Amino acid sequence: MSMQSAQKTPDPAETARRARFGKLPERICLEEMVEERAATVPDPAKNTYNADEWLVRYCL
Repeated sequence: MSMQSAQKTPDPAETARRARFGKLPERICLEEMVEERAATVPDPAKNTYNADEWLVRYCL
Protein backbone atom coordinates (compact mmCIF):
# COMPACT_ATOMS: atom_id res chain seq x y z
CA MET A 1 0.00 0.00 0.00
CA SER A 2 1.47 3.34 -0.99
CA MET A 3 1.36 6.57 1.01
CA GLN A 4 -1.05 8.22 -1.42
CA SER A 5 -3.70 5.51 -1.10
CA ALA A 6 -3.45 5.65 2.71
CA GLN A 7 -4.04 9.42 2.67
CA LYS A 8 -7.09 9.16 0.41
CA THR A 9 -9.07 6.89 2.72
CA PRO A 10 -9.62 8.68 6.04
CA ASP A 11 -9.16 6.74 9.23
CA PRO A 12 -12.46 6.44 11.20
CA ALA A 13 -10.68 7.43 14.42
CA GLU A 14 -9.26 10.52 12.73
CA THR A 15 -12.69 11.44 11.40
CA ALA A 16 -14.16 11.14 14.90
CA ARG A 17 -11.35 13.27 16.37
CA ARG A 18 -11.85 15.98 13.75
CA ALA A 19 -15.61 15.98 14.37
CA ARG A 20 -15.07 16.40 18.11
CA PHE A 21 -11.95 18.60 18.27
CA GLY A 22 -11.81 20.08 14.76
CA LYS A 23 -12.65 23.65 15.79
CA LEU A 24 -12.29 25.88 18.81
CA PRO A 25 -15.29 26.30 21.11
CA GLU A 26 -17.44 29.41 20.82
CA ARG A 27 -16.34 32.41 22.86
CA ILE A 28 -18.20 33.07 26.10
CA CYS A 29 -18.87 36.63 27.27
CA LEU A 30 -17.82 37.62 30.77
CA GLU A 31 -21.44 38.46 31.60
CA GLU A 32 -22.41 34.85 30.91
CA MET A 33 -19.77 33.51 33.32
CA VAL A 34 -20.71 35.67 36.34
CA GLU A 35 -23.73 35.10 38.56
CA GLU A 36 -24.64 37.62 41.25
CA ARG A 37 -26.62 36.50 44.28
CA ALA A 38 -27.08 37.98 47.73
CA ALA A 39 -24.70 36.38 50.24
CA THR A 40 -27.23 36.58 53.07
CA VAL A 41 -30.93 37.15 53.46
CA PRO A 42 -31.71 40.86 54.03
CA ASP A 43 -32.39 41.65 57.69
CA PRO A 44 -35.56 43.75 58.09
CA ALA A 45 -34.41 45.04 61.52
CA LYS A 46 -31.10 46.34 60.19
CA ASN A 47 -32.15 49.92 59.46
CA THR A 48 -34.87 50.40 62.09
CA TYR A 49 -32.84 52.66 64.41
CA ASN A 50 -34.19 56.18 64.42
CA ALA A 51 -32.03 58.81 66.16
CA ASP A 52 -34.95 61.19 66.61
CA GLU A 53 -36.98 58.55 68.43
CA TRP A 54 -34.09 58.00 70.84
CA LEU A 55 -33.89 61.74 71.57
CA VAL A 56 -37.62 61.97 72.27
CA ARG A 57 -37.64 58.90 74.50
CA TYR A 58 -34.67 59.70 76.71
CA CYS A 59 -33.97 63.42 76.52
CA LEU A 60 -37.41 64.99 76.87
